[in-house]
Parts: sequence; structure tokens; C-alpha cells
Amino acid sequence: MMKLLDVLAEHADPVPLKQLAIETGLHPSTAHRILGAMSTSGFVERSDAGVYRLGIRLLELGSLVKSRISLRETAMPEMLKLHAATGESVNLGVRAGDEIVYVERTSSGRSAVRVVHIVGARAPLHTTATGKLFLVEDGPPKIKDHARRTGLPASTATSLTTLQALEKELDKVRRHGVAYDLDEVENGVRCIAAGIRDDSGELVAGLSLSTPSERFNPDWAPLIRQTADEISKALGYIPPPAR
Repeated sequence: MMKLLDVLAEHADPVPLKQLAIETGLHPSTAHRILGAMSTSGFVERSDAGVYRLGIRLLELGSLVKSRISLRETAMPEMLKLHAATGESVNLGVRAGDEIVYVERTSSGRSAVRVVHIVGARAPLHTTATGKLFLVEDGPPKIKDHARRTGLPASTATSLTTLQALEKELDKVRRHGVAYDLDEVENGVRCIAAGIRDDSGELVAGLSLSTPSERFNPDWAPLIRQTADEISKALGYIPPPAR
């Protein structure tokens, strides 16, 4: 598949199957089968003339990658300020289906590296502070669907594993504008998170501060929210007028 994509990327015009087979070294039937699957997924497009070109799905994925890279670059200066002010780990997480993926992190020797917060690691929405922000954004019907679909599995003894408990927690998040993870992903680690919005107002990420439980300080919540707001502002977000 990668060979085919590379060859298609080298040609400005659509390429016939025979030429693709020659340039990739694949048997024509093999190339045809792979291209068929790629066409179904939108990675390539096949014309009536039987020639192939790169598909629109690649543009969509490229735009997604670009937006996340831009998000990371925009967020990092503010993340470093928050880290300097607190001395604790600061994480940037984005949603990927029913999970949060950590795409950036600041830490120091004082902040022990935890498994969940390594860049590229994933954790369930319902157990993470950032994930709870995205569930609030989904609204009640989708929250119920999420609970049915995932079963709300526990990561620790304090994880929220029932819809009733999750809805009660999300109501607090909705009212206060920040979310908490109190030893719910990993024993001995607590987090506070606030949402980051882009210029369209969409929730695109969560900024979280993670600390060992013994150093957890809920008074940091306003600072975390202020930092997330600064990142949102840098992304072009304009908050609605206060009522």
C-alpha cells in the first residue's frame, strides 16, 4: 500500500494499473486488489478509464495532522509557563474515538513520568480529566451511547463505572468548566483539565496538570483554566458575550 501511495504521489496525472505494477514491483493482480481496498477507503480514486490518483481521504488526514501540529506549537509556550508556575507535569490531550491521546507533555525531574501521560499514550474518556471535557461536549444522548458501547471499564478502584456516577460527575464538569481525574486512571496520580477551543468554537483538546496524589492542589484549577483560555485565544477562539 505504501509503495502504491508513493508512486501515485510522484505523478501529477492519474496512473494506469500496469504502470503502477511496474513501478512498485507488485504483480498486477496484487496491485489491483490493494488499490480496490484503498479506493473503498477513499485513499485513492479510480476513474472510469481505469487509472488511479490519490484520494480525498488523504487530504482530510493531512488537514487533521496539520491542525494537531499547529495546536501543539501554539500550546507549548503556555504549557511551559504553567509548568514553571506549578512544577508539575502539563499534558495536552486530543480525542481519538473513545480515548484520549496525549500529544504533548512538559515535565521535570520532580514530576515522575507516568505510563498514561507519555506522549502517544492513550486512556479512556470516562476516566481521564480531559476525556470528561469531551463527554460533556457530546451531550446526554451520546454520553449514554458511550456508556453502552464501552461498558465503562475500570482502570482503578476509583474509576467511574456506572452511567449514573458518570453523569453526576459530568454535571460538575459542566458547571465548573474544569474536570478532575482523582486516581481514576492510575493509582497515585491526579489531574485537573480545562478545554481548548479553536476559532470555530470546537473543543479540540484538553490541557491537564497531573500530579502525584500527595501533591494534588485543587486551587490550581483557575490557573489551568486561564492557561487553556490563553491557548484558545491564540487559536482564534472568541468567547461568547457574558449574559
